Amino acid sequence: MNSLFRLPEASTHAVTVDHIFYLLLVLSGATVVLVFGLILLFSVRYRRGSAARRGPMPEFLSREFEIGWTVATLLTFAFLFWWASSADLSSLAAPPGALEVHVVANQWMWKTQHANGAREINALHVPLDQPVHLLMSSQDVIHSFFVPAFRVKKDVVPGRDTDIWFQASQTGTFPLLCAEYCGTDHSMMRGKIVVMRQDDYAKWLAEQPEGDDLAREGAKLFVSQGCSGCHAASSSVHAPRLAGVYGRAVQLSDGRTVTADDAYIRDSILQPKRDVVAGFEPIMPSFKGLLDDGEIQILTAYIRSLRQEDSND
Repeated sequence: MNSLFRLPEASTHAVTVDHIFYLLLVLSGATVVLVFGLILLFSVRYRRGSAARRGPMPEFLSREFEIGWTVATLLTFAFLFWWASSADLSSLAAPPGALEVHVVANQWMWKTQHANGAREINALHVPLDQPVHLLMSSQDVIHSFFVPAFRVKKDVVPGRDTDIWFQASQTGTFPLLCAEYCGTDHSMMRGKIVVMRQDDYAKWLAEQPEGDDLAREGAKLFVSQGCSGCHAASSSVHAPRLAGVYGRAVQLSDGRTVTADDAYIRDSILQPKRDVVAGFEPIMPSFKGLLDDGEIQILTAYIRSLRQEDSND
């Protein structure tokens, strides 16, 4: 059982973060003890009227010792920087095969949607010992997705897709908070992460109300918004083919090359004339104000699924 003053280490990332914190705590404590110990020692030993010898410092202390102390401090700092930066960088890219969950934040709730279409509000059920990749967006102001027990926190910014991943290592229910002041009821923007054994999670997911998965919802939206009129393979309009485009390099008309990721797809929907694909005219209209963040995520999921279809052809 965790003590009252210690958060549970409920994810693989939490263990690394805590180890770095404990090392910094030990080094900081040792430095404070050493510095104040020397101050106290010198204050007593070399107080006015004491018989302690005074004079120039030995050459060893004034040169080799100073060089050694400086080099040791530099190497310690370099090690800590490497360790902390490696831990942060490893948390940026989700491992292959991670479970994908879409998160939409708005005042003042968290809305989550699983790949099979199951939805939750202010809650997220995830399986134990399986990477979970969260694709997040905000419908109004800046929020911050914070799970203290997992040691993960990521800003959720309006007009921009952000993502984070974690792998839960303990079953249980853990608080989900918003760590960015987002308005009057900011303190009420709370939720929970429920970590279940994988077989229990599969059973829970199967019991949720049936609904189209994200890709199938995106396919319907793709047709209803008229996207298929230009981007379908049978279309007579000269527009980029979307099958297999996700994750690939795209050559633009200005000579730049970009990767067709979530951010690129979002920008192409909202600002289509900014990154025009080479060989095509900038005739696509902007859907800004016509689609909300949730619908853009659904369309992105559909375009992502076309990559799988293209690889099967």
